[in-house]
Amino acid sequence: MNQKESGTEYVDAVTAVNRLYNLEETAAKPLLEKVTYPWEVLPHIKDFIAELGKSLDEEEYIRQGEDVWIHKTAVIAPSAHISGPCIIGKDTEVRQCAFIRGSALVGENCVIGNSTELKNVIIFNHVQVPHYNYVGDSILGYRSHMGAGSITSNVKSDKTPVHVKGNGFDIPTGLKKFGAMLGDFVEIGCNSVLNPGTVIGSGTSVYPLSSVRGYVPGGSIYKDREHIVKRD
Repeated sequence: MNQKESGTEYVDAVTAVNRLYNLEETAAKPLLEKVTYPWEVLPHIKDFIAELGKSLDEEEYIRQGEDVWIHKTAVIAPSAHISGPCIIGKDTEVRQCAFIRGSALVGENCVIGNSTELKNVIIFNHVQVPHYNYVGDSILGYRSHMGAGSITSNVKSDKTPVHVKGNGFDIPTGLKKFGAMLGDFVEIGCNSVLNPGTVIGSGTSVYPLSSVRGYVPGGSIYKDREHIVKRD
């Protein structure tokens, strides 16, 4: 199937959960399995984390404050701020002055960097947001990486509901807050902005200083909106 095709089958094939993510690499698998499009879970992340936390093994996780569960192997900088509900997975590092505002499910072997802010997110295993990042109302797939200073913009300037747009399709999400869906193995260049409703297919790299909007196919290199090329 090529990008010139349109219709429900094509839209589902390029934007559906099982096309973007390996669900074995997140504790949010039971939540994501229930939907077609990953952004459909955004309104439910908070409640899911609160319930999941109650089922975690007390031999492995420490409960701190209200609805915050941190794996005993995680390394948390003293200056980091973590609000619940939140789960921090095994061997994850949360660095100096990180600000986790709540509704954050952070997987295993992740890096949440200095001055990075998270809010209403699912972070798969082995994800790095290591330097001055803002990630809100978003899902970052397995081994995705956001370069220094790159951010998700999660609200349109006119405050209207977000659409996901691509070649031949326009999907209304009904959400006023929707940052970005990054597939597995996505690389975001430094100081890039992912505008509301961005969906990036797995294995794609985005050039530094980019402004990205809408659907970007997997296995691509995003240079700018007019220059998206397939990897060799």
